[in-house]
Amino acid sequence: MSEKNREGKRTARERLAEERDKQKKADKRRRVLVVGGAIVCVLALAGVIGVLAANSGGDKADTEAGPLTAPSGANGDDSLAIPVGKESAKSTLTVWEDFRCPACKSFEDRYRSTVHELTESGQLKVEYHLATLIDGNMRGSGSLRAANAAACAQDAGKFPAYHDVLFENQPAEADDAYAKNGKLIELAGKVDGLTTDAFEKCVEGGTHDSWVAKSHQAFQGGGFGGTPTVLLNGKNIYQDQTMTPAKLKQMVQQADKA
Repeated sequence: MSEKNREGKRTARERLAEERDKQKKADKRRRVLVVGGAIVCVLALAGVIGVLAANSGGDKADTEAGPLTAPSGANGDDSLAIPVGKESAKSTLTVWEDFRCPACKSFEDRYRSTVHELTESGQLKVEYHLATLIDGNMRGSGSLRAANAAACAQDAGKFPAYHDVLFENQPAEADDAYAKNGKLIELAGKVDGLTTDAFEKCVEGGTHDSWVAKSHQAFQGGGFGGTPTVLLNGKNIYQDQTMTPAKLKQMVQQADKA
């Protein structure tokens, strides 16, 4: 065999070896991409599951809560409403609220004095329903913990005052300060006679957690757009752009005279 032929065969072998090496590297890259893609898909799925869980409004807390214990005096369907005012009042204001909800605080700050005036005069009764929407949207447990504490205050006959204290001292929406029972007990000190061993035990033990969870489930099943939802005699007045405290007072007074 001539030197030239031997050189040609050697070059061919080298080219074949190079091609095989390139093929191995390409196969390796494909395996890495497939594995990497699978990992990304798993992580993406995990992210979707996490978002769904976060937006569920605290379903995990719902399932882990203990026996359902409604607060003293709660009424309405499944005893999910906390009543304020005289039962004989001709008008009923139904309010769905979350203690972490900034819009709820805005409603309370604007309408608080008018609602107090109307309930104290016997013209209006209010049925408060508690939700934990922000716990699901922002994560955390402050809505649940604050709602349980408010239910504990209802047991002590101090719900209206403590309800107002919670909204007056509401932390920023992203600040889950109300998740700390100690903070809720500290705020109870602003309500005369509320800070008792029974109240603290109720707060620390999550006595009404299951009741709060059921209340939130009722909120989810009610088809409401969000919190606050405010109904006067069954009519959604919070969506009325012309509504003011003065208009609310006028509507209640007209109903009282009817």
